[in-house]
Order: sequence, then structure tokens, then C-alpha cells
Amino acid sequence: MSTGAFGLPKNMFNSSGLSLALQQPNIDNNQGHETRLGENFEASIGRRSREEEHESRSGSDNMDGASGDDQEAAADKPPRKKRYHRHTPQQIQELEALFKECPHPDEKQRLELSKRLCLETRQVKFWFQNRRTQMKTQLERHGNSLLKQENDKLRAENLSIRDAMRNPICTNCGGPAIVGDISLEEQHLRIENARLKDELDRVCALAGKFLGRPISAPPMPNSSLELGVGSNGFGGLSTVVATTLPLGPDFGGGITNALPPMVTPPNRQTVGVTGLDRSVERSMFLELALAAMDELVKMAQTDEPLWIRSLEGGREMLNHDEYLITFTPCIGLKPTGFVTEASRETGLVIINSLALVETLMDSDRWTEMFPCMIARTSTTDVIYNGMGGTRNGALQLMHAELLVLSPLVPVREVSFLRFCKQHAEGVWAVVDVSIDSIRESSSGAPTFVSCRRLPSGCVVQDMPNGYSKVTWVEHAEYDETEVHQLYRPLLSSGMGFGAQRWVATLQRQCECLAIFMSTTVPTRDHTAITASGRRSMLKLAQRMTNNFCAGVCASTVHKWNKLNVGNVDEDVRVMTRKSVDDPGEPPGIVLSAATSVWLPVSPQRLFHFLRDERLRSEWDILSNGGPMQEMAHIAKGQDHGNCVSLLRASAMNPNQGSMLILQETCIDAAGSLVVYAPVDIPAMHVVMNGGDSAYVALLPSGFSIISDGPGSHGPISDGQVNGSGGCNGGSPRVGGSLLTLAFQILVNSLPTAKLTVESVETVNNLISCTVQKIKVALQCES
Repeated sequence: MSTGAFGLPKNMFNSSGLSLALQQPNIDNNQGHETRLGENFEASIGRRSREEEHESRSGSDNMDGASGDDQEAAADKPPRKKRYHRHTPQQIQELEALFKECPHPDEKQRLELSKRLCLETRQVKFWFQNRRTQMKTQLERHGNSLLKQENDKLRAENLSIRDAMRNPICTNCGGPAIVGDISLEEQHLRIENARLKDELDRVCALAGKFLGRPISAPPMPNSSLELGVGSNGFGGLSTVVATTLPLGPDFGGGITNALPPMVTPPNRQTVGVTGLDRSVERSMFLELALAAMDELVKMAQTDEPLWIRSLEGGREMLNHDEYLITFTPCIGLKPTGFVTEASRETGLVIINSLALVETLMDSDRWTEMFPCMIARTSTTDVIYNGMGGTRNGALQLMHAELLVLSPLVPVREVSFLRFCKQHAEGVWAVVDVSIDSIRESSSGAPTFVSCRRLPSGCVVQDMPNGYSKVTWVEHAEYDETEVHQLYRPLLSSGMGFGAQRWVATLQRQCECLAIFMSTTVPTRDHTAITASGRRSMLKLAQRMTNNFCAGVCASTVHKWNKLNVGNVDEDVRVMTRKSVDDPGEPPGIVLSAATSVWLPVSPQRLFHFLRDERLRSEWDILSNGGPMQEMAHIAKGQDHGNCVSLLRASAMNPNQGSMLILQETCIDAAGSLVVYAPVDIPAMHVVMNGGDSAYVALLPSGFSIISDGPGSHGPISDGQVNGSGGCNGGSPRVGGSLLTLAFQILVNSLPTAKLTVESVETVNNLISCTVQKIKVALQCES
């Protein structure tokens, strides 16, 4: 878990400001340390006057170590010879260490630091003021340097373009182009001239919109022929522009659309074709990102009639007719047979905008923030890094595997652009949009995808006390035929991959990180566990949950082989893989079996039943028929259901040893999770004392619980899904829960062994038996 980006509040619920944007560990492109820290400073700090600067020179050379007030009091006295006091290296090291963690220490922190360093509190205060001013100055100097370099580059490019337009060269003979009296050729050149001018104006407008400042086209030469360069026999300008400014197809009207495309003769040598194709693709990516950003912001800010409230549950639903009137499809028309899902959600999250933007733009941290929603993600190309050392204007190409924890819902693999833009002070937006249409148009070959991501993402606005207001929009088109009937209402309503799930997961994860970084241990936590032991246990639980999700949905995290066994229900997915030389798993043949069923009970009731260690004997064969005892408890949120526990099963006879079970439970507005795994007792003692948890071998099992979706009242008929028949003898359908249960079992300790049919039948019987016991315990026997 990446935690370096989060501050250390004294209390997560009443902290005056929880800064979560310091020390970004995975910032791309090796930005400077000063630049990263400077991103979180107040933009409202002005330059101080020279007198005020002299009064606060306690950082390294304050006169006699006096504070600012002492200097003010001595202003009326006769001047005396100045004696400067420099801090010792140890003092500076301590000050710098605290500055990295908290550039704005409160009065209590300054008092504690002054006592420890034998300094006055005002010396500490003014040192931090000087340090912040120094960092702000360095950031501004760095930004000005980048802007100057860009300005010089554009000026040189404009001069080159202007020179090329004044001196056209004939590509046939290599000499200067001589304009003849052939009216037809002159007419063609004038048409080409108008096309190139229109293209240049479009590129300048596009670059200016992207960079946030106007870029004007160079003045055209005033000649009788005007501009005789381009594809019609004159080189120069096209080569220069192809390597500097992004050229792409004209998506608007005008001369470009009125003319047929220029065709290069087969016997003519083309210069810079690869670079031109790359520029065209990048230009198309840029136009798509800008259009997607505009659409996202409008969808996030517009209410009715674009978004309307549903009568059931009060959810926001997209008015598709109004959407088609308001927006032009930026990735083309919806494919035949696809259905649309759209949702919007707004919530407060205990994270600031800069930290959230950095998390979303870093693929590893994005995966860690949404562990049960993203199986794997990667950044395949960084098109633009952003301006001035920030993420403003950053554009990158990404690939991700998105999950709904059920074997009945296929993993969504999407390739998309992610574009980040700062719209105002403390207001950012990050948008995703699929690129399949561009890939298909550029390659000429049809691209077969099962899901397209329309402009989706979030708008983040900073709020007081370190919180942010996040408005999330999810909009996608997908092939519904690959989804099981039981989950179609859930996905079409936007509750499966929708905005509510993203916001709820983000809130829960940020709350967990805030508690984890807090120095105050919750009262219900097990006090015998050290701080390092808590970190090790949480890290082990995180790995356990990630492996559980990968086993349920058959993502590419592990190389699973699906088995087709005749005597296993069709809705039970059985997979196998070999575990070799993995310190976090026992070696051998691992068998995974998962299925989803419908139960006529509320998700909350089902979650609390499964997580209660006192009721575990009613469904778990590992409990030895008796209740379990909670040996350790680590809270991960305000809700008591968000925690990591260590359970102990009682031995039924003297010859049977006691067993420990590591369990993680999570619950939020979108669903809940119960994951557990048997663990070795000596290994857990090492972990609870702060040891490395990477060598603790475990195979997770567990449950995922979500609502069955709006308008859905269980299966259409009895026996539609394994164990999902109607309850109480086929009573009328009622609202309930979709329960996914999955088991991973080591069936043979030799990786070279062959899987037997008996092993598959054993796991299948375990699933059926567990479902049956849960139904009996909840009085839901079919």
C-alpha cells in the first residue's frame, strides 16, 4: 500500500487540515523534489517586503537567534553590530524532516520542535515561512524557465515555417520553384494554399486551447502565388510542421472537408511518413481528449433535463434523448447490439485535489486506491507530461481490467486516454475516453471490443479541512450478451461499474488511510499490536483480498486455466493454476471455484451474518463446529464492519490443534466483502511483531455481497442459477442480495501433479454445502 502521499493528522475526524499531497513517491518523469513539494503550497502567498524578509531571517542567519518580535522591539534602539546565528546541521536536518511531512506545522508542533532543537518558537515559525517562500520561488522560477523554453521553441518553429513559405522548393529538381503561367496549376496551388492555411489555423487553435495560452499563426507572405507548398510538388513546410506541431484530420467544416484527400504518387519518395503518422495520431488523441473533457464537465455540472431522478431509490439517471441533443458522439455511434449504462454520484472525500489527481494519474496508486474494482492497469504511453511540473494538461494512454466480483460478469478490458486539467484554483478534472475508434480509423482494420468507455471521470474541488468534493460520472457502452441474466439489471442501472461504486470505494479507502496514518489508535483496536505490526497485518490482508478478487474474476493477474467438468453446475466457474516459487502462496496445484446466487435478504443483514465470528460455525467447516474468538482487531473506518481481524477456532479434541484465520471485511454504499484465509500461527506472530508479511503463505476464500439492482426481484424462475431458486416454496419475488462465494484450495502440493475429478467434485460440493447452510441459517430454504 502506498502511503507516502498522505499526511499525519492527530485525529482524522477533527483534524484542521489533512494534507494528503506531500511526498508523491511515484511521480513520472523524475520531477524535482522541490517541484513536488511546491505543488501543495498556497497560491495566495505573496512576496514579502524586504523589511519583513529581514525580520524573519531566522532560518539560517537570524541576528543573535532573536525572533521577529524581538527585532521589532529593538527597532527604536540605536543600531548595533549585527551578529548572525546559523543553525547547526542537526537543527536544519530536523527542520527539513518535519517540513517534508508538514510544511504548515501548528503551534503545538512548533513548540515541541523548538524545545527539542533548543530554539525559540518564533525562530521555528520564521524558518518555515522562509522555507515555504523559497520553495515557491523555486517553483515559479522553474515554471518560468519551462515557459521560456516553449516560447523560444515556438518562435524558432514559426521562423522556419515562414522561411519555408517564402522560398518554396521544387521536389522534382531541387531548385527554386518557378511559377508559370499555367492557370490550371495555379488554381490547384491556390486551393492547396487555402487548405494549408486552414490546417495551420486549426492546429494553432488546438495547441492554444491545450496549452492554455493563444498561439497565433505566422504571417503569410504577400505574393501573387501566396503559398505554393505542400503535397502538390513543393516540400519544406509539410516536413517542418510534421515534426513540430500536431497535424490531424479536420473534424470541423471548411475547405478541408470540401476537398478530396491528397494522394501521393507511387514513384515519389515521401519524407517523414512515420513522424507524420505519429503526429496525426497524437493530434487525434488531443482533440478527442479535449472534446471528452468538455463533455465530462458539462455532464458533471448540468442537472435536469440531462439527469433525472428515478422514482425508485432516487438515483440519477441519464436522459439519453437529451444527451443526444446536447452532445455530439466523440467516439462514433454506438455499435449494434450494445447497451448503455450511465450514472453520476457526488460525495465528500478526505483527500485534497492534488493528492487525488496524482493517485489517478499513477497507474499503480490508482490500482491500490480501488483494489476490488481494478484487477490490473498500466500506462502504455505518456503523450504529454503536463505544464510547469504539474499534472495540468497531462495526457496519457492507459489499459485497465475492471471488475465486478462475480464469475457471471466478464472482466472489462478497456484502452483509453486519461486527460487531466486544472480548471481553477483547487478545481481539477480527470477524464477517460476509449480510443478504439481512432485505432480502427488509423489502422483500417476493424477493432472488436466488448466495452467502450465514453467520457467518464471526476471533477474534484477542494473543501475545508483537507476534504474534497468529488463529482463522478460513469458512461459506457457494452455487449450485454456476455453478461448473465442475473446481473443485467444491476449493470444497466450503472450500479455494477457505476459512479456510486467508485465514490463509495474512494471514501472508504481514504478513510482507512487517514486512520492508518493517525497517531491515535481507535479504542476498539487490539492494543497489544504495535504500529509496525498493524502495518504488516494490513499489508498481508491487502494481498489476501487482491488474490481473492483475481480468483473470482479470472483476471490476468494469475494465469488461470478454466475447467469444463460435466458434473459441475454451469454457473460454477472452476479454474486451476500452478503455484511455483511464490513466497506468498503454498507450492502446488491451486483450484479455484466461484459462483453467484440470489438470496431474498438485504445485503446488510447478509454481511453482518457472514462476518460475525460467533455465527461462523453455522456455515464454515473450518470452525470445527463451534464459535470462533477474535484475537486481534484493526479498524479501517468508522463503520465497525471495516476491519482486519485475527480469529481463532476452538479445538474440539485434545489431539486437534488450534487454528488461526485472518479475515478482512469491508462495507460501503455500493456493497460489502468478507475475505478470509487460514494462516500459520508462528508466521502470524512474526507479522504481529512487525515482521515481513510477504512470506506468509495463504489461499483466500470469501464472499462478495451487492444489492440485486433496482427493479430486480430475484430470479425469473426457480433453478435459473445454482442455488438461486425462490425461497419458501416459490413465494413471490422480492428484493434481495447477489452473493458471490469463492474458494481457493491447494489440492496437491506438487506443481507437476495432475488434477483429479475427485478434487473438482470436492470443491463443487463445498460450494453447494456452504450455500445450503447459509440459506438454512437465514431461514431461506428453497
